[in-house]
Amino acid sequence: MSSNESLLSQISLSMLDLVPIRAGHSVADAIHDSVAVARHVEQLGFTRFWLAEHHNIEGIASSATAVLIGHIAEKTQHIRVGSGGIMLPNHPPLVIAEQFGTLATMYPNRIDLGLGRAPGTDQTTMRALHRRPEDAADFPQQVQQLQQLLGPRQDDQKLKAIPGTDTNVPIWLLGSSLFSAQLAAQLGLPYAFASHFAPRMLLEAVELYKSNFRPSAQLAEPYVIIGAPVVVADTEQEAKYLATSGQQKILSLFRGEDISLVPPVDSMEGHWLPHEQHGVEQFLAAAAIGTPQQVAHKLNSLLAQTGANEIMVISDIYDQAARHHSLSLLADLAKD
Repeated sequence: MSSNESLLSQISLSMLDLVPIRAGHSVADAIHDSVAVARHVEQLGFTRFWLAEHHNIEGIASSATAVLIGHIAEKTQHIRVGSGGIMLPNHPPLVIAEQFGTLATMYPNRIDLGLGRAPGTDQTTMRALHRRPEDAADFPQQVQQLQQLLGPRQDDQKLKAIPGTDTNVPIWLLGSSLFSAQLAAQLGLPYAFASHFAPRMLLEAVELYKSNFRPSAQLAEPYVIIGAPVVVADTEQEAKYLATSGQQKILSLFRGEDISLVPPVDSMEGHWLPHEQHGVEQFLAAAAIGTPQQVAHKLNSLLAQTGANEIMVISDIYDQAARHHSLSLLADLAKD
């Protein structure tokens, strides 16, 4: 085994979940599925299980992100549970500090707070959230206010998060462009790049983050998570078959349709037009799909290029037994 091939065994594995609603199933089923997969990856030794904030999207049930984090944390034992992420401009920092301070009090040393600045929804929903497009410009100040609210109490501090003060919930910055990479470096925070859906600027963002990183009270050295859609199966044919559920989901996203997770199909031919196929493939360029050996090759290549400390996988597999088996095969790769 070459040094490149061994990288996967040297990093942490984690999972990002959007609580996907499967076609023919209910929201309650989706939450049940997420609890089951969180328990499964905890047993497999995954480091963290994150949930993402989205609103008004047919097919995703993770809108009340903090509530779901508490539910998952209650149903598991030791895996870190957090947000990947909370879209901070949608919320007053005080409210997020109180929510995550409460979670950290209930589940000590298990809660992560990943932050993004995108709305996670459409213009109509932004207005319903009382969010203005210009609110994203205040993101750096909002992050710093949140750090103060979750940090040690200051003598002259008038605004306090109760619970929240001195819980020191670890803050992560998430992004798919260079803005969050630069801010994470400036504030000395760990950084997660959304290469699971926006891989184009991955290498540039990671390099910018690492080269400009300033040590902080939270973090002495740069720490990078990269996202990757992963489908592992016993055969390449089976993996490609299972992966068509995720491809159909992204195709529906592009078309503005319901993105509930649908059963796989034998072939995507006839389901998409050439330009749609190109768009989906670009969207999923960081995906690792295939046998354990093929997936290991792809993920090790990503690690060699980025020097990432952790891979956060996305598993859009319709059949839950196949989903669990895929994650088990992935965990085995990390042990080799």
